[in-house]
Amino acid sequence: MTQPIRIMGICGSYGLDSANGLMIELVLEQCTKLGAEVITWDNRANPLPFVGEDGCWDNENVKLYKDMANSADAFILSSPEYHGTMSGVMKNSLDWLSFDQTTGKVFGLISTLGGQANTTTLNHMRTSVRWIHGWVIPEQLVIANVKSTFSEDGKILDSALNDRVIKFSESLFNNTMKLCK
Repeated sequence: MTQPIRIMGICGSYGLDSANGLMIELVLEQCTKLGAEVITWDNRANPLPFVGEDGCWDNENVKLYKDMANSADAFILSSPEYHGTMSGVMKNSLDWLSFDQTTGKVFGLISTLGGQANTTTLNHMRTSVRWIHGWVIPEQLVIANVKSTFSEDGKILDSALNDRVIKFSESLFNNTMKLCK
């Protein structure tokens, strides 16, 4: 039997206890049901320095992050939208990835917003992923009015959105199987 595919979650919020961390968890849960091995980078436990700051190139967390990314076959990026684009946390996380970690690998994109839905953040993440030679699946998730999306126990309240999360997860898994194995 071959090894299962490995999918890595990268959160655009500093902590995984955010709506973006919850979205990654929900997608990875579905991918696990499909047979994937899943991992998530935790910026709170292992903060990444800003690219270019003193000592950043030798930072142990950068080495751990790149090693984790090297081991992944696919990625889930989930970012809040701040001022019309992805968060600084997401951009810094993407800036630490290079062709070595991402060429030909599959990406799924999620954006959360406090208000009205739009795809600006997804488009900016898609452009960044293209520059690091990744493949973005056609399905994407935009979670508008995110504060009213989840129940107290972290479940998605809207059944149509929950169905979209399942389809998104299936697409990420299936496309990774096709392109990476």
